[in-house]
Amino acid sequence: MDLTCVDLKDILPSADIMWIMMTDSIASKEPLSEENLVKTIKACDRALTLDAAKRKSRMGCIAPNLSAIVGSAVASKLMGAAGGLEALAKMPSCNLQLLGAKKKNLSGFSTAASQFRVGYLEQTEVFQSTIPSLRTHACRIISAKSTLAARIDSIRGDPTGKAGHSLLEEICKKTEKLQELPPAKILKPLPVPDCMPKKKRGGCRLRKMKERYAQTDMMKLANRMQFGVPEESSLGDGLGKGYGLLGQAGSGKLRLLAGQSRLAAKVAKRFKARSCDRSESRSGLTSTLAFTPVQGMELSNPLVHNDHSVSGTQSTYFSDVGTFSSIRGKDAIPIQSSEIQNPGV
Repeated sequence: MDLTCVDLKDILPSADIMWIMMTDSIASKEPLSEENLVKTIKACDRALTLDAAKRKSRMGCIAPNLSAIVGSAVASKLMGAAGGLEALAKMPSCNLQLLGAKKKNLSGFSTAASQFRVGYLEQTEVFQSTIPSLRTHACRIISAKSTLAARIDSIRGDPTGKAGHSLLEEICKKTEKLQELPPAKILKPLPVPDCMPKKKRGGCRLRKMKERYAQTDMMKLANRMQFGVPEESSLGDGLGKGYGLLGQAGSGKLRLLAGQSRLAAKVAKRFKARSCDRSESRSGLTSTLAFTPVQGMELSNPLVHNDHSVSGTQSTYFSDVGTFSSIRGKDAIPIQSSEIQNPGV
């Protein structure tokens, strides 16, 4: 048997592998008999079994809670990759999930079913018992609980391993819950029809609104096209806005009668009301045309000649025609302003 074809990296260190290869190349080779070969294989299996039992018993003392979740072999690999139990306890769960992950070269094959971000945790029993579509989610749960178990072991919180077994039960319950089928849809029976009349929304107001904003015949023709006949467009050659079946007769004119638009009538009525309000407003100045022999036609204010209007103001306090009155007695005589101006007269 050629030892160069055997991969010994997972079993022995590199120095021992080199020594075995050199010994194999120098020493004389003789094939073993069938009886000796069987004995050798049994001895190797017994040695591997003893080594596994030794590691298991040792990991049960070092990290009992972590070993209860992932197993002794995976726990030892995780501790070796992290650099010890203390370093593993300080590591977040997202990094623990990547311990032992290898970059796989699929040579152009699909990466849909490949597990790139899973390391030693894929060797656990819980991970292998989960369906492939949920293994990524299960790996996150296992890494989170394994981090908690490692922190418990780092402070020697539970040497018996009961906390690890309880965490393992939680993981199993969550994975089983993920694999359960969703509940079937229940067909709800139709409600009993009510014979009483109901007040439905809409009515006359909604119907009138739909009539105002309804699609016109011109819009319907513009949205239709005839098979095999190019439509006319605003810019020509199919560029711009298309006209559809409008003007397909060849005359170039629209032979559609403009229907009565309720919306246009409503808007026109509104503008008419606004214009009436504007026309009824007054500026407050009443003016007329006056014809005089000197200047001809001119504008004049008729309120100027009114006795009650005084130079544009209604106040009579400083007016020339105003009077002074006294309230001393009933026989008080009003004094004219002209008498005050000429006291000697």
